[in-house]
Amino acid sequence: MNILLPTDFSENAWNAILYALDFFESKECNFYLLHVNRIENIAVGREGYVPTAELIDDIYIKPAKLKLRGLLKEISQNYKTNKKHHFYTLTEYGFFLESIRKHVEEKKIDTIVMGTKGASGLREYIVGSNTGDVITKVKCTTLVVPEDAKYNLVREIAFPTDFNLSYDIKIFRPFTDILKLTKANLRIVHIHEKDTILNTEQLANKDLINDYFEEQNPSFHFLINKKIEDAIQCFVESRSVDMIVMTAKNLNYFQSMLFHSRVEKISYHTLIPFLVLHE
Repeated sequence: MNILLPTDFSENAWNAILYALDFFESKECNFYLLHVNRIENIAVGREGYVPTAELIDDIYIKPAKLKLRGLLKEISQNYKTNKKHHFYTLTEYGFFLESIRKHVEEKKIDTIVMGTKGASGLREYIVGSNTGDVITKVKCTTLVVPEDAKYNLVREIAFPTDFNLSYDIKIFRPFTDILKLTKANLRIVHIHEKDTILNTEQLANKDLINDYFEEQNPSFHFLINKKIEDAIQCFVESRSVDMIVMTAKNLNYFQSMLFHSRVEKISYHTLIPFLVLHE
């Protein structure tokens, strides 16, 4: 299994690395730690000035390589040696999304694991702009690890769905791998307003999902609430949910769960990892 771990050397990026090491403890994994020195962040002194390759290497690449080596040292000091885990470091100078896409393709990445800061320090997004860009614009399964998430055995996984399958059901393969890995209970959650009933197509899709996950013996939960994020918060608390899974094609429907700034009653986004599935 190939795992990409983008890092900006922040606490939340480190937290995501630690989570990934625990979560994939029993799997044979190649972990690629990637730091991108972003072109868009580099101030230019004079109009039209382009730094030379040598200057870029001295100012950006070499210090990043040193920091990545420091991370590897920290991992080896904090973690017992796991013979199933192999580590590689990658340093890029370029545009963040382009760099992520390039390595996903070149290294045949199965999952990206990214940390996120949570809503406290962000006006726009719960997940932050970098992570938001990756989960919406990079076609790769992404595990989003919030800043306060600590690894516990994953026993309960919630899969919110509107039962409108605008995607190929094969999208669930990485999810079924995780269900087999964790042996977690699968809770399929549908949130609707009062007096709404499933239409014929939604009922057929519900049966299709049930058949697909037959081996996992899923349970279905129908919650009445106008606000998706409030319904999910209640469900997460009542069921002690350890992970929330969504499909990228449904992110428009679930954007209130990820992309809003109303944070008074919502805590799941700082505690519960999200797995976002792509076709």
